[in-house]
Amino acid sequence: MDDILHHDKIQLGIALGFLIPPVLVPNVEDMEKLAYHISIMFFMTAGVATALFILVVIVFKEKPPYPPSRAQALIQSRPAEEYSYVQSILRLLRNANFVLLMVTYGLNTGCFYSLSTLLNRMVIHHYPKEEVNAGRIGLTIVLSGMAGALISGLWLDRTKTYKQTTLVVYVMSLLGMVVYTFTLNLGHLWVVFVTAGVLGFFMTGYLPLGFEFAAELTYPESEGTSSGLLNVSAQIFGIAFTISQGQIIDHFGTKAGNLFLCSFLLLGSIMTAFIKADLRRQQANVENEHTILGWKWYQELWRRVGFHHK
Repeated sequence: MDDILHHDKIQLGIALGFLIPPVLVPNVEDMEKLAYHISIMFFMTAGVATALFILVVIVFKEKPPYPPSRAQALIQSRPAEEYSYVQSILRLLRNANFVLLMVTYGLNTGCFYSLSTLLNRMVIHHYPKEEVNAGRIGLTIVLSGMAGALISGLWLDRTKTYKQTTLVVYVMSLLGMVVYTFTLNLGHLWVVFVTAGVLGFFMTGYLPLGFEFAAELTYPESEGTSSGLLNVSAQIFGIAFTISQGQIIDHFGTKAGNLFLCSFLLLGSIMTAFIKADLRRQQANVENEHTILGWKWYQELWRRVGFHHK
C-alpha cells in the first residue's frame, strides 16, 4: 500500500505536467513570444527543482529509524559484506515469474509513456486549437489513474489476490485502449474525456500493482532492486514505443498508431496469465504468524504444566 501511495504522489506531479504547460505556453505564431513563454516555464521548473534539491539535502536522512519492510529488515540484519547488489539482480533475473512480470510491466508502462508523450499531438490532429483541452485530457488520465491505483491497493490489502487483480486491470487497460482508439476521431471532445478517463483508471492504475506483485514474487530480495528493474524495463519499452508510434502516426495516422499499442497490450495480457502466483512474502508472513502462535501455545502449556506440578 505504501508503494501505491508513493506512486500517487508521483502521478500528481505528472498531472500538473499535463495541466500547466499548455497554460504557460499558448499556441502563438510569433516565435519570439513562444520562446519567451517557454523560457518562463523552464525558469519556473528550474526554481522548483532547486528548492526540492535543497530540501533533500537538508531534510532527508540516510535511512529510516526502523526498516520499512521485512525484506529490508533481513538485509540490514546481515553483515554489509554479505549483501551484493549484483548478485541480487542476477537472482531476480533467474526468477522466471519476475522476468515475465518485468516484460509485461514494461509493455504496459511503455504504452502509457508513449500515449502520454503523443497525446497532445493526437488530440490536436482531430481537434485543432484545443491545446488546453489536450492537457486537461492528460490530467484526466492521471487523476483517474490515481483513483484506480488507490482502489486497487485497498482491494489487494483486503483480498491478497495479486495475480488476479493484476490480470484483470491489464485486460481492462487493453479494452480501454481499444475503445479510446475507435472513439478519438468521432468529433466529440467530451467522448475523448470519458474514454481517456476510463483508460487512465486502469492503465495508470496498473503501474503500482506491478511493484506490489514484484515484491511478492521476489521476497526476500530488496524491493528497491525489483522496482528498479521494473523501471528500467518501462523506460526501454517507453522509448521504443514512443519512437515507433510517432513514426506510424506520421505514415498511417493516429488509429494505426494506437492499434500498435493495443497489440502489445494484448501480448502483455497473455503473458500476465502465465505468471504463477508465487506469493513468497505472504507465505513468509503466514509462517511467521504460525511461529508466534506456536511459541505462545508452548508458553501456555509450560505455564499450566508447571502450575499443576506445584
